[in-house]
Amino acid sequence: MNRQCLAVSCCFLLCNSVAIANPPTYTVIDLGTLGGTISEGYGINNNGQVTGSAAIEGNIELHAFLYSAGTMYDLGVPSGDSASVGLGINDNGEVTGYSYVDGFNTDHAFLYSGGTMHALGTLGAPYDYGSIGRSINNSGQVTGYAFTGGAGFDRAFLYSGGTMYDLGTLGGTTSQGNGINASGEVTGTADLIGNVSNHAFIYDDGTMYDLGTLAGAGSGTSSVGLGINASGQVTGTSETSGNAGNHAFFYDGLMHDLGTLGGQVSDGEGINASGEIVGRAQTSSGFYDAFLFTGGQMHDLNTLISPTSGWFLTEASAINDFGQITGIGDINGDEHAFLLTPVPVPEPSTLLLALIAFPGVFFLRRRLDRTI
Repeated sequence: MNRQCLAVSCCFLLCNSVAIANPPTYTVIDLGTLGGTISEGYGINNNGQVTGSAAIEGNIELHAFLYSAGTMYDLGVPSGDSASVGLGINDNGEVTGYSYVDGFNTDHAFLYSGGTMHALGTLGAPYDYGSIGRSINNSGQVTGYAFTGGAGFDRAFLYSGGTMYDLGTLGGTTSQGNGINASGEVTGTADLIGNVSNHAFIYDDGTMYDLGTLAGAGSGTSSVGLGINASGQVTGTSETSGNAGNHAFFYDGLMHDLGTLGGQVSDGEGINASGEIVGRAQTSSGFYDAFLFTGGQMHDLNTLISPTSGWFLTEASAINDFGQITGIGDINGDEHAFLLTPVPVPEPSTLLLALIAFPGVFFLRRRLDRTI
């Protein structure tokens, strides 16, 4: 390697180490409510649109919302129900979630598309037995879980082309779909044989693969997959060995423990194309703080926003491919949905070019000085 190539390589390594060591800082936007005092952010797309739930005037009910370009839109509820929650949103602004009648333990999965909220039904059980839509991809495929007919168990489903398909289990009776990517791969959790525990899974092309747990094989512990990106990387939460508590994990063929913020518990809830993960983690004081895991480290998101913002961020639910994050926090004593946007910083490539160009600029300046 010649001296110039060595210099470029060193600069490249330096820039990347700087990028890894210093997480972004964020501006925070209060998404408001639909007239009440409460809102919660659960899903975000690559256009910065957010879905979740918000209280209507008088805090009578929660309604699913779509937040877009500074405005929170009420998605309403299907006929016969009184409340709704948006959980997942794709880049087309389509939303999935569930609706319900307040006071009754029955949920109805929906797909909001073209200005209309459509019920997705169940897996053969009567409509009143319930279902929940958890995540949606850009093709309009939805995953979640729904009651089956017969014995009546919750099963993970893939809704595609107007049909709801049962994804099965890992040998037990129940399962739950939580995240879906552009290829239609699904992650969630499913019972093992004998229902002794449930494990996170990836469902791909008709097969459900067991991701195991952080405690290792044969431990009898459980895990849940919550988010999956386009590369098939998964985040979620898993029991650990020695009763050390449930920890957030990153799965890329192996399950990696992301740790906590000083407490015993953490949950990885969302993951983007770069493998950045958000969720919530317990601190040494026992409270839950929203976190960002990037560059091999878990960062408390409260340390990455202005200390004068008035916010305390308790849960980060989702992150898009541009690093924008939504979730739930406390502002002026009320629980509100938030949108975090990274503060622009020089791209590593831009910094690299500057470092490479600097010696040339210095040399040119020296030559000009000599000719004056």
